[in-house]
Amino acid sequence: MLNQNPLWRYFVVIGVLLLALVYAMPNLYPEDPALNINATRGGAVSETTRQQLEQAFISAGITPKAVTLEAGQVLARFQSAEEQLRARQVATELLGNVNYVTALNLVPTTPDWLASIGASPKKLGLDLRGGVHFLMAVDMKAAMDKNINDLVQAFRADLREAKVRYRSVSADLERSQVQILLRSAEDVAAARSALSKLDREYVFSEGAAEFSLNVTLSETRIREIREYALNQNITIIRNRVNEIGVAEPLVQRQGADRIIVQLPGVQDPAQAKEILGATATLEFRLVDEQGDLAAALNGRLPPGAGLYYDRSGQPYLLENRVMLTGEHITNASSSYDEMGQPQVNISL
Repeated sequence: MLNQNPLWRYFVVIGVLLLALVYAMPNLYPEDPALNINATRGGAVSETTRQQLEQAFISAGITPKAVTLEAGQVLARFQSAEEQLRARQVATELLGNVNYVTALNLVPTTPDWLASIGASPKKLGLDLRGGVHFLMAVDMKAAMDKNINDLVQAFRADLREAKVRYRSVSADLERSQVQILLRSAEDVAAARSALSKLDREYVFSEGAAEFSLNVTLSETRIREIREYALNQNITIIRNRVNEIGVAEPLVQRQGADRIIVQLPGVQDPAQAKEILGATATLEFRLVDEQGDLAAALNGRLPPGAGLYYDRSGQPYLLENRVMLTGEHITNASSSYDEMGQPQVNISL
């Protein structure tokens, strides 16, 4: 007698196959050549920017498939790679390279009804899709040198506060230590006592000169500095990768001081290298509360002030005088204030 499966099993198999077919359908749709246009360094992408770009493309004889504002950036889709390259030149001439990043990319054309149920094309990676692979090394020596130079400034202030007389406080970057020259043996003991109370991760030793003290960092503190430098670079690179608008990026550490960056689908390696390798600058400026923001928006800037925008397009009138720069920051972390709002804590 032949074995027969229940009818419901056939329906289950057919249902699973149909479901698999539906979720595999996004792979049948080709990718569109596209431009991702994002704002940097005080620029802002708004609906006005999108309209200006769309009009500039049409005036240049380029008919885009779509120009949309998504997640704070303009996404422009085109029929061919030739139109994509021409459009990038138009966008660069219109917006410039200072406040905006214009990156070549390939974006999926998955229909909205498929995207709404979570269906997306298979991630092909570099092997099948092509793209850019970077191996980046973090300059740990520069991180240590900055920390030692910061300690020099801190030690001078700490010794003055403790009323300890000293002749000089200098950095020995070759040995990654701070050298303190004092006036007497009592001052050496007082300096050691005052500084050891501030941080137990300092290692003290007598210097070659008379009445001198060498201060180095403990191995634990050195590991923390290197780990912080590596993690900060990973965070910065991930933020810059988001500016390019890559759909399947990979940013991960390799070993103690290296970072792997893979950008599948990116068509312009030179542009990606420029964005990832750019030197970031951080400046703190006071808000010009006396100036007229409305007048500044109409082109009448008050003396000693400049007009800046945040990522949402909100304008601010700031003083031109820089109060602090990134060189003064020794550490930064994210947290929440008493009201539960996100904030950034910095150590100077």
